[in-house]
Amino acid sequence: MDTILIIGGLILGIVVGFAIAKYLEKNNASSILKNAKNEAKTLLKDARADGESLKKEKMLQAKEKFIELKAEHEQVILSRDKKIAEAEKRTRDKESQISSELAKAKKSNEEGDKKIKEYETKLEIVEKKHEDVERLHKSQVEQLEIISGLSADEAKNQIIESLKNEAKANAMSFIQDTIEEAKMTAQQEAKKIIINTIQRVGTEEAVENCVSVFNIESDDVKGRIIGREGRNIRAIEAATGVEIIVDDTPEAIILSCFDPVRREIARLSLHRLVTDGRIHPARIEEVVAKTAKQIDEEIIEIGKRTVIDLGIHGLHPELIKIIGRMKYRSSYGQNLLQHSREVAKLCGLMAAELGLNVKLAKRAGLLHDIGKVPETESELPHAILGMQWAEKFGEKEEVCNAIGAHHDEIEMTSLISPIIQVCDAISGARPGARRQVLDSYIQRLKDLEGIAQEFNGVKNAYAIQAGRELRVIVESEKVSDEMASTLSFDISQKIQTEMTYPGQVKITVIRETRAVNIAK
Repeated sequence: MDTILIIGGLILGIVVGFAIAKYLEKNNASSILKNAKNEAKTLLKDARADGESLKKEKMLQAKEKFIELKAEHEQVILSRDKKIAEAEKRTRDKESQISSELAKAKKSNEEGDKKIKEYETKLEIVEKKHEDVERLHKSQVEQLEIISGLSADEAKNQIIESLKNEAKANAMSFIQDTIEEAKMTAQQEAKKIIINTIQRVGTEEAVENCVSVFNIESDDVKGRIIGREGRNIRAIEAATGVEIIVDDTPEAIILSCFDPVRREIARLSLHRLVTDGRIHPARIEEVVAKTAKQIDEEIIEIGKRTVIDLGIHGLHPELIKIIGRMKYRSSYGQNLLQHSREVAKLCGLMAAELGLNVKLAKRAGLLHDIGKVPETESELPHAILGMQWAEKFGEKEEVCNAIGAHHDEIEMTSLISPIIQVCDAISGARPGARRQVLDSYIQRLKDLEGIAQEFNGVKNAYAIQAGRELRVIVESEKVSDEMASTLSFDISQKIQTEMTYPGQVKITVIRETRAVNIAK
């Protein structure tokens, strides 16, 4: 029984516990639901409040955007209205301007019509006066024909013939004056070009001699140079072809030879031998050979420097070597290289003044005397030989012609040729440029004066300008102006046939008439 009571008590406890649990669970669910409902109401209330504020904010933004767009629209409308107003104003201005121009045009047309009427009236008056003048002219012509006994055509022909003769005389006088003026102008311009060219070139004159002086420190060296029984000096002379003169001149030995190249080889060889101290025939031959080779190289270097200094390019190597050899050649005592450089510069300046090819003129001027430096003797004139060399080494036709024609051996075919001839004469004709024997120079001047004094009517004759001008003073009673010209020509012909001289000789015949009276 107790067990049943216990089991029944347990079952009852379980039922009561379950009922209590259900009750408590129900109460908890109710409170959770109530809390959820309260939270939902709160959330809904907050959402409604947020929605209202968001709605108000969006409405404010919409209003602001609307106001902004409205302002922009109003601005666009105002700008458009302003443009329309300006266009209307321009239109009104144009209309007023057109109206004023139309008024002016109308007024001008009225004035033009008025002036046309006035001109027509004046034209009628002028035509009437012209008819009156023609009528009067005809009556005057008829009266003149009656008085002179000539018709109008005959009188016109006589006047025309008279005017023709007068015009011919005036034309001949004008032509003569023009020719004289042209001659004077041409001479002045030519002199100006030559003078300017000469003034712009100032080079030193180098007069070559046939001897060189070799300076030594003491006279003891002379004995070493002579050697035992003169073997050293004979070896030097045999190797160089130069005569060595050892005399009583203190501290000097004279080297004599017409060839400057050999003379220079001998001078340099002696310098090396004396400096080295070993002087014997074998050493002499060795040193002379080395010096000759050095001189050949120096000749090439001189040629290169010369063409570079003058701005000449494209020369054949053989021509450059020939130019270098010019340093050791002379023409009438004038150094040939210096003369050729001077001629090249003169030619360049003169070609520039005349508007010709300056580089070509310089080239021809530098090469014009290459025929004077042959290594072997030739029977041809140096101008022809130089022309043949220039042709052989590919020079232009103008340059070849200028070289061959600078002494009139061939005909000149280019404008550069006479320039080369003139510049060659200018370079060689200046005082001091070339050396002459004084006696022959003085004798040539005396011969010039003597030839002039042989002619009848010659009072005095004077050779001036180093014999390049002869001034002849004649007696005015025996020689007229026409005879003076003939006398000048005859004297020039006689000088040309009987004398030999460099360059040209100008003959000037002077005739003057003097009337002298004495007041007592």
